[in-house]
Amino acid sequence: MTRILGVVRTLWRSALLAGVSLVCAVACGSSDPVQVAMGPAPAAPPAQEAPHPVKPRTAEAPDLDGAVEHAVADVGTLDLGLSVLDLETGARSGSRADVPFRTASLSKLIIAVDVLSRGDVDDEDRDRLRRALSLSDDEAMNALWDVHDGMGAVDRVSELVGLTTTHAPEDSSQWGDVVTSAEDLVRLYHYVLTALPESERDFIVSALTAAPRTAADGFDQDFGLLAPGLGAYAKQGWMWYQPADLYLHSAGVVAGRYVVVLLTVHSGVDEETAREQVTAVAKSLVSGLVPNS
Repeated sequence: MTRILGVVRTLWRSALLAGVSLVCAVACGSSDPVQVAMGPAPAAPPAQEAPHPVKPRTAEAPDLDGAVEHAVADVGTLDLGLSVLDLETGARSGSRADVPFRTASLSKLIIAVDVLSRGDVDDEDRDRLRRALSLSDDEAMNALWDVHDGMGAVDRVSELVGLTTTHAPEDSSQWGDVVTSAEDLVRLYHYVLTALPESERDFIVSALTAAPRTAADGFDQDFGLLAPGLGAYAKQGWMWYQPADLYLHSAGVVAGRYVVVLLTVHSGVDEETAREQVTAVAKSLVSGLVPNS
């Protein structure tokens, strides 16, 4: 098997898949990790002022169940896990929200919560965290995973936040193979926005808000919740898992109010088609949550 996670490692002696990267072959890790030679990674984007996570509103709450039903109506055989939380009302909805998926680069958010929740983070680690969250920099994540006991971090965060599906990978070198669910990632975002110290919450939100279109490995992050016009900040994930599965994930906050997690696996389709499918689901969902968006 091979994967391309927002990482850049190689898995199972698979053939290199150019242009996409994560924790596997072709830009990702493997049982026998092989680092892919690359030019210098771009500088991390400058920190931006973090928006307040929840904006008080007086308008009538939208129909979350209806928005989800509309968003998944035309997905066909797409392997999709979707979960939504209204931060203002506490209402939740989803589709296959508890189904387990490999995280790809979404595990970077788990590591960030572990490191920041334990305090005393030095400048070097803050830079690594910023790069991992915004640029989806795999080299930064590799260092964080090794230095901060990535396997243990997954367990610590699961206990801290109350995650029920999330667990560490079988292969300790493959952080993209952490297992989670859409529902668990909604819980994780809720923890970030309501339980982390304000400075650490703002650090994460600022890093995600600063995500550039092009990731450190050259992958285009402009899909799903980060498609133009959706008013969201998000962590993206992508990973090829050979022979023909492409994991594409988008998890973030829309309009400062709705935590949305989209986890998908695409089989037998090209990358552009997969990106269009995720973006179509995201746009359909957001149109139901934020009218006239």
